[in-house]
Amino acid sequence: EFLKKKETKFDWKRTIRLNILVLKIVGLWPPGDEIYGYTFHTPYEILNVLFLQIGIIVFQTVNLFLNIDGLDVVTGTIFVLLMEMLAPIKSYTIIKNTGMLKQLMATINNDLFQSKNSQQRSLIQPNLKAWKKTVATFWFFTLGWLFFLIVKASPQYELTYLHQFTSVTTMSMVNVSIDSLIAALKCTSGVNLTFCNSKNSPTDVEEKLKNCINHHREILKFANYGNKFYNWLIFEEFFVGGISIGLSMFQLTVVVPFSSEFHSFISSSTAISVHVFMYCWFGNEIKVKILRTSWSYFALLRQINSPKN
Repeated sequence: EFLKKKETKFDWKRTIRLNILVLKIVGLWPPGDEIYGYTFHTPYEILNVLFLQIGIIVFQTVNLFLNIDGLDVVTGTIFVLLMEMLAPIKSYTIIKNTGMLKQLMATINNDLFQSKNSQQRSLIQPNLKAWKKTVATFWFFTLGWLFFLIVKASPQYELTYLHQFTSVTTMSMVNVSIDSLIAALKCTSGVNLTFCNSKNSPTDVEEKLKNCINHHREILKFANYGNKFYNWLIFEEFFVGGISIGLSMFQLTVVVPFSSEFHSFISSSTAISVHVFMYCWFGNEIKVKILRTSWSYFALLRQINSPKN
């Protein structure tokens, strides 16, 4: 029985280990069960958020006001600046809710959220594959930017380039890791709703209904707890993403078709669209599975109230 349980147990934290690793690299995941406080980890967090993330935003804002009369410069800079602003906002949200997030990580490995048999384990795979493909697409478009270092330029240029390269890379890692982590939490809720509809459940109808209701109640608690963590992040993502897509579409009308700038704006708008799509897709999956679960409960109630029972 122990070996069977070990075989069917699914380690959710192992699935998102890359996200956790990236958050550790950018200073947003304290070691162990620690939450944020003044520790040896604090200077690294301050360096990451203030110097790398907020620093480049300040410089970009100054550049924007220095070129406020140039329409091309303003529209070409502001949508990038808006997307960059999301990174420190997300970092602050993670720092503020570290305890809540680590509690969610502990909950997803709870026995109630585990697959009970091989059929339920197989139900995880389609959702997991969809999540991995979406995240991989997001990473692909994020890594598409490249600036070439002009070695003949002054040392000031080289230092500016180094800061810009490090800052943009850090913010890209923050955005992708946090967004894909939120999508993974939504995926967890969706998979567990699928477990409620699994056929390999207790044969006794009343027992099955009780198990489903108890499981569904815990899923709702998990989802509500998660919503407290990422509700404002999703709002900010949609608000900024909509403006940025609109501005990048405008830029496509003023640049030379099929030039390097044209392809750059196409890639940028596609990346932002994938950004927003990730939330829409997994949110819709949860909605669909809730409706299916409701019909399953209705069918169980009909069985209980049928003349045979």
